[in-house]
Amino acid sequence: MTSANSDSRPADSDRNLPARDPNSGFWPVFLSTFITIFLAELGDKTQVTTLLMSAESKAPVVVFLGAGLALVSTSLIGVLLGQWLSNRVSEETLDTCAGILLLLITIGLVGDILSR
Repeated sequence: MTSANSDSRPADSDRNLPARDPNSGFWPVFLSTFITIFLAELGDKTQVTTLLMSAESKAPVVVFLGAGLALVSTSLIGVLLGQWLSNRVSEETLDTCAGILLLLITIGLVGDILSR
């Protein structure tokens, strides 16, 4: 017995669905974000600071909780600001502005190094 829609055409309800981007699911976005932030934070001043605070305070759990809450809070600010901006500015404009900002920071840091 064959169904009424046994040919290879999609059902009418499937025709109007937008194509789903395979990179926009939970796990691809989660893993990309985790790996990027994890690698960016390795050995940076935040990690060195928490290392020193933990050694000085002899309270590593308290330092971990404080540092964790601080990182979660700054990440929340970044996510909320990013979402707010994405509703007002195109993705291309955000990419360009982020690139310019990072370039200016780099120029400032190199200028600081060279002036010493």
